[in-house]
Amino acid sequence: MTAPHDDLLRAFARYEDALMGGDVEVLDELFEDSSETVRSDGGATLVGHGHISAFRAGRPAAPRRWLERVHVQDVSSDVHRNPVVTVMVAESVRPDGSTGVQTQVWRRAEGRWTVMTAHVSSAPPAPAPSLPADADLGAVWRVAPADLEHGTSAAGRADVPSVARGLPLAGVGIAVKDLFAVAGQRTGAGNPAWLAQAEVETVDAAALTSFLTAGAHVEGVAHTDELAFSLAGTNVHHGTPPNAAAPGRITGGSTSGPAAAVAAGLADLALGTDTAGSVRVPASYCGLYGLRTTHDAVSRAGLVGLAPSFDTVGVLTRGGPLLASAVETLLPEQDVTTVDRLVVVPALLELAEPDVRLAVEAALLALSVRTGIPVETAGEVGPGALESWFAAFRTLQQAEAWETHGAFVQAHPGAFEPAVEERFLAGSAVTETDVARAQATITQARTTLARLLPHGTVLALPSTSSVAPRTDAGPAEIDLTRAATLRLTCLASLGGLPALSVPTPRVGSLPVGLCLVAAPGQDRTLVDLATGGTL
Repeated sequence: MTAPHDDLLRAFARYEDALMGGDVEVLDELFEDSSETVRSDGGATLVGHGHISAFRAGRPAAPRRWLERVHVQDVSSDVHRNPVVTVMVAESVRPDGSTGVQTQVWRRAEGRWTVMTAHVSSAPPAPAPSLPADADLGAVWRVAPADLEHGTSAAGRADVPSVARGLPLAGVGIAVKDLFAVAGQRTGAGNPAWLAQAEVETVDAAALTSFLTAGAHVEGVAHTDELAFSLAGTNVHHGTPPNAAAPGRITGGSTSGPAAAVAAGLADLALGTDTAGSVRVPASYCGLYGLRTTHDAVSRAGLVGLAPSFDTVGVLTRGGPLLASAVETLLPEQDVTTVDRLVVVPALLELAEPDVRLAVEAALLALSVRTGIPVETAGEVGPGALESWFAAFRTLQQAEAWETHGAFVQAHPGAFEPAVEERFLAGSAVTETDVARAQATITQARTTLARLLPHGTVLALPSTSSVAPRTDAGPAEIDLTRAATLRLTCLASLGGLPALSVPTPRVGSLPVGLCLVAAPGQDRTLVDLATGGTL
């Protein structure tokens, strides 16, 4: 993906390091030594290398910043189609939340890239996403904060209990997906018929216990898609949660209510599940970090499951530091591996809409520049293999979903949204032969993925095929989006792999996720790669 621009990106990385370190000598080297070189910002325009150098020498190092997106566009090329003049636009965020954009025109001469024109601009911190005062929070919470002993209202956080002070998650409010046992509450699983027959839980789910022991508290129990068998976040019984990060658009599911709560600042951390993308999709649509943990790395005790071969526990946060703290609390001990390869698979990129693909590539370039890790293209997986893997995943997921909940679905005809009920019923038609064939295909897929992802290699792909559909999108559009996105999300699911959706890409003003996937047990490696040094 970056081969024609490798030398340019290395030069740009040197520029960033020199700028943060106040290394005027390197900056002078990287700016074209010409009387026509231009450097401009909101205050003044300097023309000529000497004037720019004097300006640099008279100012301190630039404030620390975090590259989020890097866009590269060639202006001219040589006879061998190698770029000669290229425009680079880099978007960054600073510690105070303000943002910056630097636009540079680079020219290659005698094998060396230098800046011939540069413009820098900045903007104050943008307001955090929030919901209007009249937002329907009933579509977010099944058990609202006011109805929980330790919850807080939207008006403000409760004081941190003395027993929690000093603990790593002290004061952190959790939106718990309504699939996890919460002591003193019933588990509703997104379906009124399920809630009606549920008994009050006497102990918390194991994953929730880990967070509570670390000082966190339950902010509320948030809605889920019915029995987690959807990626839309639209629930016919409870409504569609509002998406503060993309007003008028769905949150995605099935960890829909928890994602909505975190995106709106109603909770700090979401505890969710991910079978086929149920953490990664809401993370992408709501502009959040969303981690699907390695299969079986976190106990699922006290969780209403769907397809045990693929079910995992996941978390969502607005920022990287809290994600890192949550992972330290939730996951067992793991080695953090040094990542030396970022890999893209063209067939996976092609599954996303063109504007999503460009946004993901810009975020990936920023990650590459920030970390110094090159991006390589891998051709081991083609469209045909991906389609057969998806078919096998869907077959086994439906079969296990029916085995898990078929008796309940049969006993409650008409109790589910028709599309969800149809998915369950499809599982009833899966034969033992179908399951055996699907398992054989998945075994082959895991072998291929193991070769593609040795320790130290991370696969990058779009978290979703599109931005969040509008809330008034029809069933056909929702199904089409779901089908395209599932072909991306099922890869980590069928491999039992950790996957992290990172909220740095943007399509216009809308969020979308860059997904990072690694070998089993490399959850902490992914989090460290994506959040190390975050502001």
